[in-house]
Amino acid sequence: MSLALYRKYRPATFAELKGQEHVAEPLQQALRNGRINHAYLFSGPRGCGKTSSARILARSLNCEEGPTPDPCGKCDSCVALGPSGSGHIDVIEIDAASHGGVDDARDLRERAFFAPVAARFKVYIIDEAHMVTREGFNALLKLVEEPPPHLKFVFATTEPEKVIGTIRSRTHHYPFRLIPPGVLQDLVEEILKSEDVPYETSALPLAVRAGAGSARDTLSILDQLLAGSDEKGITYARAVSLLGYTDSALLDEVVAAFASRNGAAVFAAIDRVIESGQDPRRFTADLLERLRDLVILSNVPEAGASGLLNFPPDELEQMRRQASSMGPGELTRAADLLHTGLTEMRGATSPRLLLELICARILLPAAYEDEASMFARLDRLERQAGQGGFGGGQAGFGGGQGGDPLAQAFAAPAPGQGGPGQGGAGQGAPAQGSSGQAGAAPGTSGQGGATQGTSGQPTQEASEQPGAPASRDGGSQTPGTQSPPSRGADPTSSVNPTPRTAPAESGSVDNRAAAPATAPQPTAARPTAAPANARPAPSASPAPSSAPPAPAASGGGGGGADFSTIQRLWPDVVEAVKQKSRATWMVIMSGVQPISLDGKVLTLGFDAEGRRLGFVNGGRDAVLREVFKERMGVDWRIETVVGGASGGSPPGGRPGPSAGFGGAATPNPAPQPRPPFQPSAQSSAQPSAPRADRSPEPPPPPPDEPPPPPEPSPVDESEEVDPEGDADADGTEAEMGGMALIQRELGGQIIREIDNSAL
Repeated sequence: MSLALYRKYRPATFAELKGQEHVAEPLQQALRNGRINHAYLFSGPRGCGKTSSARILARSLNCEEGPTPDPCGKCDSCVALGPSGSGHIDVIEIDAASHGGVDDARDLRERAFFAPVAARFKVYIIDEAHMVTREGFNALLKLVEEPPPHLKFVFATTEPEKVIGTIRSRTHHYPFRLIPPGVLQDLVEEILKSEDVPYETSALPLAVRAGAGSARDTLSILDQLLAGSDEKGITYARAVSLLGYTDSALLDEVVAAFASRNGAAVFAAIDRVIESGQDPRRFTADLLERLRDLVILSNVPEAGASGLLNFPPDELEQMRRQASSMGPGELTRAADLLHTGLTEMRGATSPRLLLELICARILLPAAYEDEASMFARLDRLERQAGQGGFGGGQAGFGGGQGGDPLAQAFAAPAPGQGGPGQGGAGQGAPAQGSSGQAGAAPGTSGQGGATQGTSGQPTQEASEQPGAPASRDGGSQTPGTQSPPSRGADPTSSVNPTPRTAPAESGSVDNRAAAPATAPQPTAARPTAAPANARPAPSASPAPSSAPPAPAASGGGGGGADFSTIQRLWPDVVEAVKQKSRATWMVIMSGVQPISLDGKVLTLGFDAEGRRLGFVNGGRDAVLREVFKERMGVDWRIETVVGGASGGSPPGGRPGPSAGFGGAATPNPAPQPRPPFQPSAQSSAQPSAPRADRSPEPPPPPPDEPPPPPEPSPVDESEEVDPEGDADADGTEAEMGGMALIQRELGGQIIREIDNSAL
């Protein structure tokens, strides 16, 4: 009959103690110095060498050559206390689990005063010391505090906190630790070589893992594998089936299915696990450990060489590929879900159901809005972008795959790069993205007669002569300039005698400024002669250098984006801001329009100073910049002005003082029919014509009594924002409208409010 391996290979000296050098070396030094205490407390997990160290200490104390840190192993005391010895009469081992009462303590106290029979010291080894009752410890307290010279105590326990403080304070406490897996595997290989048993290297980590850091448990499992081995020795397949672990090939299959989002393969693997009779909890634990290894490998590529992971080189290489196919975000999220599910499986009546639900959650990160799911999706997008999986799409969440009009418009070429601007009235083609198109007069982008060269610059009409009325609004414009038409003149009547019934749906800001001028009106007959007081129109020539260029319609700040694109997509930008910050959306939802784009500087026009201050002082520009970064991949600086600029429409879509129509804006509740076309000097194409020739009309005098304030328009409840519930709303005065701020701070009275609904 063979002896158990954990007894046969029990350490006989401190040098043979594996994985506990932090305890063995101080004890050896104490024996060399002769500073031996009367009581010791050894604590730590089971099977880590506490009782064996107590026997080694007793052997060192009673050796004929001792006390010595290295027992001779030849004297009667060393042989009796050896691994295969029968024990010594003066070394008494007591199991406190069955001898922990007060009566047992009193009996020990009475026999402890007798001198040793054949040894130098009488040593009491009390195992499972935490099982001694409080009364038993109190009975031993005086003896442990002041023992006779020949008496030594060694308390061994897995729970040192249960030993009463009065006993613990009178001992030297040495905490033992779990043995590292590498040390245990070396010990197992050493024992197998000494036993002359063949083995597969891949089977040893399974035995070490089952031992969980305990040398005694590991050797017990190794003994079991040896007992069931044949002439082939210990094989991986036999170890997997005997210990109940999941085959690594099945784990590799499940991880690959997670990486490729192959739900059929995942659920087929679960079915194989259940059909083979394996415990779903064990499979979940094995899968969790595999994901843990992949997380470590993704963060520490050299984990195999540094000892963090103990796998063969070929398996490590395969695990590296698995880690790169999922990424740290997805791996961490999957590990968290498995850990939570493993806890929920305790006591569950249907662990298979829970396992399938866990795998379904791992496969569908897009169905959850938590931080881990968002990071997992972002991690996958970054890997696909790095591998060229987007098919040339631009950066951003849209990825050029549809769903985000901002990302699509920015990823596509500029509207003006596909060909010359064409289209009649009502055509929804956007204006060309060149700098010359932005300087065209109102209504030009909706007409088919505006000719453009391939360079984007307007060309000179050959039929235009001095003294004749202007036949085209944009024919004599220089890039970046605009000629203001005279009052009552229809800018479209010179191109087509048929009146336009609807403005062209162009993305240009000039078309929006000209929208009120293109309302239904009587057909204007083309005049045959100019009036007597009309000055001859100068020939079309480049604008003088003194004329300031219009700030609008400059080139875009990034590839494929220009000012006309920004104008066309401004409602989408506002909607994107609404999803990010409702407080910012409330500021820019109305009365704000883009004015110009100069390089990387986007200028916005506000209809009121209070609204502009609320945008700037409240940090709303940062929110808008973030939207441009996320949706369009551009980093633009936001500038703000009050009112519009030449070449651009005023904020809110109503004509203002700088809208390019000449005089100051006057209240006009309804559009009036325009008189027949009267050529004048202002209709000339000369951009530098002085505006002093046309004096602005004085505004109408205010009424004697202020009219009642207009009825507020109904507010959609879905758009209402509770400032208290909005984290971005700060309630500062800068966010108030201009009228409300003037009325409250300056005591002003609203006389009249212009109705812009008909403009």
